[in-house]
Amino acid sequence: MRNYFILIIFALTLSSCSSVKVITDFDSSANFSNYKSFAFSKSQIEKIEISDLDKKRILSSIENQMQSKGYVSSTNPDLIISIDTKSREDVYINRYNDYPYYGWFGPTMSTTYRPSSRIVGLLYIDIIDAKTGSLLWQSNGSGSLSSNKLSRDELINNFVSKLLETYPTN
Repeated sequence: MRNYFILIIFALTLSSCSSVKVITDFDSSANFSNYKSFAFSKSQIEKIEISDLDKKRILSSIENQMQSKGYVSSTNPDLIISIDTKSREDVYINRYNDYPYYGWFGPTMSTTYRPSSRIVGLLYIDIIDAKTGSLLWQSNGSGSLSSNKLSRDELINNFVSKLLETYPTN
């Protein structure tokens, strides 16, 4: 019983560290069981302004997730996967009230402002019908890139798995 309790606490701790915010939309009239294979949109991937290492990590993670859902990579695919990335810096101003003290003209209290910032990464995944060119499924997520202590591989894998979590299995 104690082992289960420790396992539950560990799982809750891991899930609380996950700060990826995901928005997903899809074509409700699409029959996802008709699709068996996928490929990446090479022209779109070349436009992305991130390091080649991060591109490889993202594509590899998407490929692994899609294969785990029963899809196969193909040169003649049913689905085209397009990705895009962006980043932004969020700046926060934290306000701290110091303890009140008695000054020359009576009691007083000071306020300290401390700016802080973090880099937020945005990843967009579009899944398109290869024959018709219509958008079937779309997911985008945002999450902190600077404060996470996970390795880059783990961070990207977690990010992509959250984005593709609701994509239907084949």
